[in-house]
Amino acid sequence: MPPPTATTPPASEVALGAAALLPAPGYAETGWRHAVQVPTLAESNASVRIPVGAGFFRKLLAFTGPGIMVSVGYMDPGNWATDLEGGAKFGYALLSVVLISNLLAILLQHLALKLGVVTGRDLAQACRDHFSKPVAMVLWVLCELAIAACDLAEVIGSAIALNLLFGVPLVWGVVITGLDVLLILFLQNKGFRWLEAVVAVLVGTIGLCFLYQMVVSRPEVFGMIAGLMPTPQIVVNKGMLYIALGILGATVMPHNLYLHSSIAQTRAYERSEDGRKMAVKFATIDSTVALMLAFFVNAAILVLAAAAFHGTPNAGVTELEDAHKLLTPTLGGLSATLFAVALLASGQSSTLTGTLAGQIVMEGFLRIRLRPWLRRLITRSVAIVPAVVVAACYGKEGMGKLLILSQVVLSVQLSFAVVPLVMFTGDRAKMGGFVNGRAMKAVAWGVAVFIAGLNGYLVVRLFGGE
Repeated sequence: MPPPTATTPPASEVALGAAALLPAPGYAETGWRHAVQVPTLAESNASVRIPVGAGFFRKLLAFTGPGIMVSVGYMDPGNWATDLEGGAKFGYALLSVVLISNLLAILLQHLALKLGVVTGRDLAQACRDHFSKPVAMVLWVLCELAIAACDLAEVIGSAIALNLLFGVPLVWGVVITGLDVLLILFLQNKGFRWLEAVVAVLVGTIGLCFLYQMVVSRPEVFGMIAGLMPTPQIVVNKGMLYIALGILGATVMPHNLYLHSSIAQTRAYERSEDGRKMAVKFATIDSTVALMLAFFVNAAILVLAAAAFHGTPNAGVTELEDAHKLLTPTLGGLSATLFAVALLASGQSSTLTGTLAGQIVMEGFLRIRLRPWLRRLITRSVAIVPAVVVAACYGKEGMGKLLILSQVVLSVQLSFAVVPLVMFTGDRAKMGGFVNGRAMKAVAWGVAVFIAGLNGYLVVRLFGGE
């Protein structure tokens, strides 16, 4: 009988299903309390085949997808406000901050996908296995709050976009966003590759919209190049420092770490040491390239604001609606329309990945699997109810403040995802030969401490009235 390959699973895998694809007892298992767990998103686990004997680019194409899905969390509506304000007030000076935040995201997503590929566990399952039940439950509650807060930002962004494009009242725009559950159901029934393809189209739409914006806004090339280099002014200028911290704090989304550690396992690579090495390599390339696209989008928003508003009477623009309104006389009606289209694509692509993240977290922490439509309904209800109330009572100004509050909740929760991730990937008993090296451990813990301090400072400043 020939040895099993990625395209011809052995009989044991056929008989036992996706659970048999988990690491065999004895492989990176001594650090875990339980030897085998059923993977989250079991219907998608190892469902995307990797061509055997294929060349580099065919394999890379097969692994391409999870990185794009993760990248949408880095260009969701919650990031737009800080990028707009930074560009309008300080020109290109904060481009270096956008770049630094993106590099932090690349590192953390690499650790997340490595955890999933090597151990066969997503981050939620790893937390449940490692920590005591009370601690795991606290982490679950915090993560659910973060997902609801992220969903809230997506609801608000999509509602504002519908209002800008079609004049739909904000309250009805919020309600309409709840209908995307039907799209979720359809795509999950078609297969994971379909879900990835739709997200890729939405991300591509965002990229093309801002490519046009970059061309028509005619930014200063030398100003952009200079902005990519950090300057002492960012620290000395209190206003610039605060916005810089906001950009850094709003970039890395905690639910993305849970998401990536699970969907990295959708590829049917051989569950052997060589297979895992290949999977980590190609998944890291996929993730890094996709996150560089996210960097382009965030940088483009800041550059657009710098080129259109900096040094003008409109330098104080911070609201999405105001930016849209002011783009028409500055760059033309098409530019303003594409801004709203990109905002809508951003909100909708983020909702798709947010649903998966919610499913992964609930299955991983609680071992409870709900039907996708029910899980989506619960998550959306938590986000839609406060959004409807605020939209009805306080209008656009209240929606803007609610958007800021959602980012604060995400910032507070981030360290509760980053610290366990760094812990697990730095533990040789859990990761075996894939454990983080000394240099990687130092950098990863440095990033974890930096993020914790940064977000703590932001929260203190916010509740201090600053």
